[in-house]
Amino acid sequence: QVQLVESGGGLVQAGGSLRLSCAASGNSGNIVSANAMMNWYRRAPGKQRELVASITNRGTTTYADSVKGRFTISRDNAKDTVYLQMNSLKPEDTAVYYCNAHYVVEDYWGQGTQVTVSS
Repeated sequence: QVQLVESGGGLVQAGGSLRLSCAASGNSGNIVSANAMMNWYRRAPGKQRELVASITNRGTTTYADSVKGRFTISRDNAKDTVYLQMNSLKPEDTAVYYCNAHYVVEDYWGQGTQVTVSS
């Protein structure tokens, strides 16, 4: 069993920064966090869930066009944690951000953390 717990959300003014963390735990938490494709998704009010950033187990990263150059995803396998550094935040980045681990055929999700960017 794997649990993902996000933290680091909050209220920030436009142009500010936040760093989200996603810690994996459970019987297989370290295996999943070290080998899974780790993703950050977000869901804004009234909108569909959006894939924001991904990182493979080898560290290859991809980003949504809307966040390229502003967000950085990284992972620390020794800590079973993945991060999302968000800079130059915009009001349209306001959403609930979810951590996802895709491992073999399984998907694990965190509970989400709210990010609110004021103009």
